[in-house]
Amino acid sequence: MADHDRPHVLMMSEITVDGKLTLRRGASSKILMKYMAPETGVLLHQTRAECDAIMVGANTIRIDNSILTVRLVEGKSPIRVIPSNLADIPPDANILGPDARTIIAVSEAAPAERVARLRERGVDVIAVGEDYVDLPGLMRILKEDYGVSRMMIEGGPTLNWSMLNHRLVDEIRLIHLPFIVGGADTPSLVGGMRIETEEEMIRLSLKRHFMCGSNLVTEWILLYGDEGAGEA
Repeated sequence: MADHDRPHVLMMSEITVDGKLTLRRGASSKILMKYMAPETGVLLHQTRAECDAIMVGANTIRIDNSILTVRLVEGKSPIRVIPSNLADIPPDANILGPDARTIIAVSEAAPAERVARLRERGVDVIAVGEDYVDLPGLMRILKEDYGVSRMMIEGGPTLNWSMLNHRLVDEIRLIHLPFIVGGADTPSLVGGMRIETEEEMIRLSLKRHFMCGSNLVTEWILLYGDEGAGEA
């Protein structure tokens, strides 16, 4: 898929020095986010305000019950986009509230009663893909039908890997937290990777780095083989 057929995608996340997203498997990322500098929290919300859409995975919704709106700065909240293969979104999820427009992307295998319940809550439900959400297809729909030109991801390791594996990420912005939490099964920035050789590694180029309050922020451009870097 050519870049102009999909939104420009920025992945943004806080990570510890050892690359972890949470204290342990199943723990909310909000625990670590409490330790971000106030200025970095503002940067996060500024980034949301600059984007047309924001995406997180269904598991992040189940664990964090995120709101995904712009609150610390002036600006419009982006469209919330949640891929959920089987439409298993908790009925009390904050993203089902009226704070911003929400799109739930499901597979054709999603139970009809779950889809109906979501639509009753006033969200858009898009079926794209047979057994799993077709992420490239979803990106095309977001661009063509919803006018999404710029999207950010605040995802967990599964969604992050899926988007990277489909070469759908253009930039990564990392907020570095001065902690080490360890844990062999503690979620890291990207999960699911099963590479065999160094040729399969996803390569990046450092765009810039700066201090935001007490946090180091690094920004990276994705390099996908012969395709080169995404546009900044």
